[in-house]
Amino acid sequence: MARYWFKPHAYGYGATPVPWEGWALAGATVLIIGAMTVALVASGRNDAAVVVPYLVAVLGLVAAVLFVTRRKTDGAWRWRWGNEQD
Repeated sequence: MARYWFKPHAYGYGATPVPWEGWALAGATVLIIGAMTVALVASGRNDAAVVVPYLVAVLGLVAAVLFVTRRKTDGAWRWRWGNEQD
C-alpha cells in the first residue's frame, strides 16, 4: 500500500502536507529557495547572467516539487468546493 504525503484541499486546488515527509518536502523547498535568494541578493549583482540561472533553478525546483507532490497525493488534483465526499 502506498503511503501518501499529501491530501487534496477541501476547498480550491492543490494539496496539503499530512505526515512528516510532506512537511519536510515543503520546508526544504522553502529553505532552498530562501537560501538561493539570499545568495543572489548578497552577490550584489542583478544582471541577466546571474538572475536568469537563478530563475531557471527556482522554476526547475518548483516543477520537481509539484511533480512529487502530485504523485504523492491521495486523490486527484481538481477544483473542490468543500462539499465532496472523497
